[in-house]
Amino acid sequence: MPITPTKQVWMDGELVPWAEATVHVLTHSLHYGTGVFEGIRAYPTPQGVAVFRLKEHMERLLASARILMMEVPYGRDELVAAAKDVVRVNGLDEGCYLRPLVFLGDGEMGLNPLPCRVRVAIAAWPWGTYLGEEGLARGVRLKVSSWRRHDPNAMPTAAKGTGMYLNSALAKIEALKAGYDEALLLAPDGRVSECTGENVFVVRDGRLLTPPTSAAGALPGITQDAVETLARDLGIDVVHQDLVRTDLYLADEAFLTGTAAELVPIREVDDRLVGDGRPGPITTELQRTYFATVRGELDRYKDWLDHVQ
Repeated sequence: MPITPTKQVWMDGELVPWAEATVHVLTHSLHYGTGVFEGIRAYPTPQGVAVFRLKEHMERLLASARILMMEVPYGRDELVAAAKDVVRVNGLDEGCYLRPLVFLGDGEMGLNPLPCRVRVAIAAWPWGTYLGEEGLARGVRLKVSSWRRHDPNAMPTAAKGTGMYLNSALAKIEALKAGYDEALLLAPDGRVSECTGENVFVVRDGRLLTPPTSAAGALPGITQDAVETLARDLGIDVVHQDLVRTDLYLADEAFLTGTAAELVPIREVDDRLVGDGRPGPITTELQRTYFATVRGELDRYKDWLDHVQ
């Protein structure tokens, strides 16, 4: 989706005009993918705009940096405050998408990243539905990709690393060119891992199944965790279980979760209808509850919201 420029971006401790939030062509991360990032959403609520699970996102950002041995010069609370400042200064009262990025600047060119300066930026802009309004309402079509997800001993899949998303981009291109909405990636051993930027859930016999991230190489999802909590609170059993592609073919229902995608039903996988090809009752209820939660309509989950004002 196109990016709508806003007024200012937070870079290395200060707000700068959008057009001046630039880097040199010899920035280390541009050449080697040495960076970590987060995707975060803010939503309008009755108490004003609020960022969903902001602290957890910043904690994961710092954890990713630690895995990649990047020493971030800011703590979680400083990053939380900076994110709120970005939303506030840009007047994004109707909600937005935030992109915190930790990357390596100049210092040395080559495969040794240690001499390079660690830099941090946070941008925010209005962003609509990632997989489209029709996908949100009717469900999306998935293709099992020929590209496999990273082996955790080849790339640290617990880190949300920038360069690692080349894997996702290749799978996304393949799916789109074949006429699908999204790609489903398998782990190196053939088990279901995740989509290009979303976790996967299957509904079978009234239970909610999702692959264990430690085994399948998927990134532990913050939206995934929220949806699991919502499901349990609705009385739905949640099980972390190994899945293979045919588990999606034969599912009663299936859906994706992710900050950008939110909660999206899966209509088809490899040209096979999931259930009757329409969002099922559990998917529909969880989607309704999720959007009520992020928009501050359910007091039970108010601690997940960081209000900007």
